[in-house]
Amino acid sequence: MKETTYGYARVSGRDQNEQRQILALRAFGVKKKNIFCDKQSGKDFNRPGYLKLLSRLKEGDILVVKSIDRLGRNYDEILEHWRLLTKEKKAAIVVLDMPLLDTRRDNDLTGHLICDIVLQLLSYVAQTEREFIRQRQKEGIAAAKLRGVQFGRKAIPVPDSFDAIASKWREKKLNSRQAAELLSVSQFTFLKWAKERA
Repeated sequence: MKETTYGYARVSGRDQNEQRQILALRAFGVKKKNIFCDKQSGKDFNRPGYLKLLSRLKEGDILVVKSIDRLGRNYDEILEHWRLLTKEKKAAIVVLDMPLLDTRRDNDLTGHLICDIVLQLLSYVAQTEREFIRQRQKEGIAAAKLRGVQFGRKAIPVPDSFDAIASKWREKKLNSRQAAELLSVSQFTFLKWAKERA
């Protein structure tokens, strides 16, 4: 049975575009129907596109990715899945941005050693970059809060009629759903206000 060449592309969020990766995979010769994509974080491998790809891969097939961090960003999991793909599935992997990570060639001991060293180094860099991104996000949020930037939705102002309606609710003349409807807010919002003003 002839081997199939598959491609895998991943971006971290729904607002990001994977077209640059897809163009590189198509230029390599991967057919459009054989390209699998995910729009989510690379922190683990529990991604629908990747899992579907994994179920299709068979011995002798080739998996092409633009760069190692598109495969994932968790050091241990990248190494584990590389082993799964190459040793258990017996598929070849080609990383376009790193020609040394092409398991189709240099199948001797030295070739395997070089590939393993480069893979470990790049996997480490991918995870370190993920940790740096998270740290920069935390620092950015902290700095914004110091400048007075508010996160989340703007709080709804408590209407003037709240106290009168809340009194009826406390006297059991209204239930919380009815009180919320009279104030044109959600039941949750009404109960939050009632708790804050108790």
